[in-house]
Amino acid sequence: ASLFISFTEWDMLSTPEWVGLDNYKNLFFEDPLALHSLNITLVFTFFSIPLNIIFGLALAMLLNTSIKGMSIFRTIFYFPAILSGVAVALMWKWIFSSEFGLLNALLNIIGIDGPSWLTDRIWVLPSFIIMRLWSVGGGMIIYLAGLQSIPSNLYEASNIDGANWWYRTRFITLPMLSPTIFFQLIVGFIFSMQIFTEAFIMTNGGPADASLFYLLYLY
Repeated sequence: ASLFISFTEWDMLSTPEWVGLDNYKNLFFEDPLALHSLNITLVFTFFSIPLNIIFGLALAMLLNTSIKGMSIFRTIFYFPAILSGVAVALMWKWIFSSEFGLLNALLNIIGIDGPSWLTDRIWVLPSFIIMRLWSVGGGMIIYLAGLQSIPSNLYEASNIDGANWWYRTRFITLPMLSPTIFFQLIVGFIFSMQIFTEAFIMTNGGPADASLFYLLYLY
């Protein structure tokens, strides 16, 4: 249905009128901001997805133990993933503030002069990539479920053969988790391409359209 609607002119009140490729022509050839916003979104997606996969999987492997009280730590790491997008955006806007932000205050302690995260064209996109790691707990839960579904006899056999942690991870854990990783890749791509709330609240596309994500441009 969405594909069909993209070839029509429709105000959601009257009957859709077929316009062919006019919408795509106007989008990609008559407005340079369209390609600019799409490029920004793709760059954000290219960097944020691998980082979320790596950190989520690493966190899941650390928490995949039977130590007493481990469920509390799992809850703590998962909790940020269920918070409101608006609340999270406001919190990170304060963290990235160049005047009184928490991040620059911590950097000053170790003698580093922090940049103007959200008002610098160079640093604004890395700021959103860093912020996206906040919700890594959502992927952690899925990886944790995948890890716990791996037959334990595979690890027992590898221990008998003298395999170390790296070989067990490379030849058992990662191959057995490949469907889970692929699922996270697809979901992460969809989620990253739909970024809107954070950019709208924190920068509204600025500075100089450096954080004008695609949905923000359409808005």
